[in-house]
Amino acid sequence: MFTAFWAQSDLIGRAVALLLLAMSVSGWALILWKTWLLRRARRGLVRAVPAFWAAAGVSEGRDALQNFDTEQLLLPLLDAATAETRAATLDAAGRRESRLTRRLRDALHAVLARLQFGQVLLASVGATAPFVGLFGTVWGIYHALVSISAAGNITIEKISGPVGEALIMTAAGLAVAIPAVLAYNVFGKMVAACEADLEGFAHDLRELLDHD
Repeated sequence: MFTAFWAQSDLIGRAVALLLLAMSVSGWALILWKTWLLRRARRGLVRAVPAFWAAAGVSEGRDALQNFDTEQLLLPLLDAATAETRAATLDAAGRRESRLTRRLRDALHAVLARLQFGQVLLASVGATAPFVGLFGTVWGIYHALVSISAAGNITIEKISGPVGEALIMTAAGLAVAIPAVLAYNVFGKMVAACEADLEGFAHDLRELLDHD
């Protein structure tokens, strides 16, 4: 059916089909990559946080994070909190507690941005693919009706075939959108779980270093 649709389509119809193909390929590539990334991130957090707090000191804790924090989610927080403060700067003029809070907040935002990478693409694919497919169907039906009208002798048999073939674009749009929407929701939950662990670690780390 798709072969027949492609053969009868014009430039716009084929462009819509190629756009849906590109959206599907990019969406699935992102889904596979983020599944692998977030699973590694969760496993690393589950192992790295207890290992850090079981260490004898901050230096030993950093070694533990290097061993278990495979996605480098916790190490940026520790490095930001323990970085040396340059003298004669506004950073040095502030209170230690405020300085730790600011550094940990900035590092946490950078880590979360890495974890959330690609979410906008998935949301965009999920939201627009059905409409792209619908546009392809409408355009395909219009193109088919114009061609049939130009040929004359219009019958229901001549209309039902091209119209049915054009409807495949709507199905293709849904097939592209549904996995993207489901993945977006699942990844959102996984990122939220990682975010909770990271915020807890940042809070506890600030309390630890603020009382040194």
